[in-house]
Amino acid sequence: MTQDLPEYYFRIRENGAAVFRVDTENRQRRIELDQVAMVNVKNGEVKPHGDHVLTEADIAAIQDWLDKRVALLAQRDMDDIHRAVDYLNLTTHWVQSKATDDQLEDVTDRLLLAMHDLRTLLVRKKSERLLADDDAGS
Repeated sequence: MTQDLPEYYFRIRENGAAVFRVDTENRQRRIELDQVAMVNVKNGEVKPHGDHVLTEADIAAIQDWLDKRVALLAQRDMDDIHRAVDYLNLTTHWVQSKATDDQLEDVTDRLLLAMHDLRTLLVRKKSERLLADDDAGS
């Protein structure tokens, strides 16, 4: 089993991860996790843990993990947005075919405000992109 273990383990946290070096080369042949750093995904900051000095191998492994994690989180964000479009369509069908007057009374104002806010931002961003495309084409 120990041959299959990675050299580093990343304990996912809210904004990043705690980085551990996996150690199986000890007298008891136990798996030990030695914390070497903390990583912040939002700003890319890597802080060595305690007095630990990061090696080039540590830094390379952390950067590789960080690059993959940022890409995964971006992919998840897009998946969430695509699901939101599906939910809007399902909500439209629910309003049209199943919703009672009491249910509609409960959600209509919140839905309208959220949709108005979203529409306003989408129109503004679309306008900014169109203007930027026009400026680039000139």
